[in-house]
Amino acid sequence: MTSFRAPARVNLIGGQVDYHEGLVVGIAADLDVFVAGTARTDGRILVTSREITGVVDVAADGSDDPTTVSPPWGRAVAGVARALAERDRPAIGADLAITSTIPIGAGLSSSAAFEVAVALALNDAAGFALAPTDLARAAQRAEHLALGVPCGIQDQFTSIAGVAGCAIRIDCRTLAVEAIPIPDGLGVVVVHSGVTRTLEGSPWAARRAESFAVAERLGLRVLRDATPEQVAHEPRGRHVVTEIARVDAFADALRGGDIDALGPLLLASHASSRDNMQVSIAELDALVDAFVAAGAYGARLTGGGFGGCVVALVPAARADAIAQEVADGLQAWVMRAAPGAGPIR
Repeated sequence: MTSFRAPARVNLIGGQVDYHEGLVVGIAADLDVFVAGTARTDGRILVTSREITGVVDVAADGSDDPTTVSPPWGRAVAGVARALAERDRPAIGADLAITSTIPIGAGLSSSAAFEVAVALALNDAAGFALAPTDLARAAQRAEHLALGVPCGIQDQFTSIAGVAGCAIRIDCRTLAVEAIPIPDGLGVVVVHSGVTRTLEGSPWAARRAESFAVAERLGLRVLRDATPEQVAHEPRGRHVVTEIARVDAFADALRGGDIDALGPLLLASHASSRDNMQVSIAELDALVDAFVAAGAYGARLTGGGFGGCVVALVPAARADAIAQEVADGLQAWVMRAAPGAGPIR
């Protein structure tokens, strides 16, 4: 039995721009999905999970409609099977056993890591290989098929291309990847807001559609090609254009080891996500404020918003202390905001 790993991703900066073929910077986190697999001879894919109940049984040729698969978590498996079949993977079955340390609904792309790990295991079982960019596109396609979420490609590609100790700059138009070392003394901390979210059924799709409506009004296919002047009075478009510029500046600062420049860019990204794209919530805003008060260089929501996590850049020597202070402060905020609420788990 062969095991495959795909890490969670943390979007450092570049929110809501990958589907506009923009620029993003992320890192692979030390949380993972593991898939152990062996080939079967009956053309079926059977999957079990240590964390989730039920057994998934889908056709290896991708013929099962991903949206109808039960249990629901098996829809991603069927989506991967169909996306790989579209790329001519032989219809070889497999037994897959899945374990994960990535919290679901935390904005760390557990679904993307799941799709990548399953794709790697299925390809191995069939003696089939895909280039990293093609594997990322197949995993992205699987999410579209399974969940109806028109996500960009940064989550799957970061999970595939992540390099230890480095941030990953991805050009979502060309899929050019650059690994940029994290400067010495800089720590990355992620804290969960306590609000679980999924993009499926959230206002995220509406925000995406609104941003594409801006592009359409401007006669553009995507907002990567818009100018600041064109979107000055369009909040959704203004976010995309200014966010891409922030990502460029952030990558430059990382390359130059200019730690002081990074924090303000994160804070500006969060403010735009909150005010222009309107994907933040009170808990995420409170976390960002708490990070700044605790001594972080800067912080922003990570992932699609409407819950999940905040990522912060902090002095590495104080990372644990800052994380604990922020988590304690969030707990106190929740208790004040919702009397009688239990502790965050």
